[in-house]
Parts: sequence; C-alpha cells; structure tokens
Amino acid sequence: MKSSLNAQQFCSLLDENVRTEDDLRVEDLIRIFNQLFLDSENTQLMAGSSDPEYLPAGSHHPDAHYQYHRILFAHGFYASALHEVSHWCIAGSARRLLPDYGYWYEPDGRSAERQREFEKVEVKPQSIEWILSEACGRKFIISTDNLDGNPVEVGAGRERFCAAVVQQTQHYLKNGLPARAEVLKQALLAYYQRHHEFGAHLFVPENI
Repeated sequence: MKSSLNAQQFCSLLDENVRTEDDLRVEDLIRIFNQLFLDSENTQLMAGSSDPEYLPAGSHHPDAHYQYHRILFAHGFYASALHEVSHWCIAGSARRLLPDYGYWYEPDGRSAERQREFEKVEVKPQSIEWILSEACGRKFIISTDNLDGNPVEVGAGRERFCAAVVQQTQHYLKNGLPARAEVLKQALLAYYQRHHEFGAHLFVPENI
C-alpha cells in the first residue's frame, strides 16, 4: 500500500535537528509514523502503559469505537516502538484486522520446540527492526526472549537465531523491504540524516 507522502516530501515537514543515539525521542518516531500512515493506512502508533498490543479499529475492546487501528508499544520505550512497528510492517491485510494480528504470546520458559517456533516467527520482524534501528542511528539488540530456559539451549538458540536474522537482513538489503517498511526506513534516514552512514557494512553478526 502506498503512503500519502514520499520520504522527500515528508522530510520537508519536519525540523532539521540532528538526533544522536543518546537523545532519540520516541515522540519523534510517533510523529514520523503517524504522519506517514495515519491517513494512508488508518493506523496510529501510540505509547502504551503496559505490554505491547495491536488493536484493529472496532475490535472487541473497551475502546472498540476508536476509528484507527492502533499499535501500542510498551511503556514508551523507543526499542519497543520499533519492534512493534516491525511486526506491523510484515502483517498482511487480513492479519491487520485481528487483535495482535491473530497471534498469541507464550511467556518466557517455553519448551525447546516452542522456542524454535517463536524464533521462526521473530526472524523477519527483528530483521526489519535492525534495519530501522540503523536508519535512525540506534543500536539494535537481538532478543530470543527466553531468559528462563536452559542456559546451554538458550546459548545455542541465540546463535542460531542471530544467523537467521543476519541472513534475512541480507536478503532484504539485496531484494528490498516490504513496502511499508521501506517507506518508514527512508523517512527515518531523511529525518536523522543517516544516508551516508547507512549501508550493508552495518549488518554483520558482530553488530547484534
């Protein structure tokens, strides 16, 4: 789906202050996302007060009358916002009509088999999150979300997962991102003035 603004037009609407990794403001990310997608995709990025959640417009929720689909990220954290947006960028049109895209979250302490299923689902969104993080100059930290598992299994799983994320990221860099992810990446590069720093050399295993 096409955004109502291209990255160059969008950049002209924003101030020209350069943000460093130390002073990235989540309010800027919210503003960038909503300027791009509030009208074109009927979707709003919002800071949540608890766990992250995706709520389609008219879903069974106390705010079911709300007119926009909402991406609620955890506790106002920039990293959480990038992660939740990355999931949205790969969700198809049917899944974007379902709360949390029709998925369910299984908490930490998963079995080895369930952990592998979790990692398989997380490869693409974390790959996109890595690209978007570098577009705004933020350090990406990969997550297998399995702190309570067997330490040996957790270590092996993390190594396997990192390799899968690197491979997927290289695929995106070569073949292109999903459309909404590309629009957002270009807007972040423009806003944070990162075009010269951004490149394939950033996306190597030692950087995650």
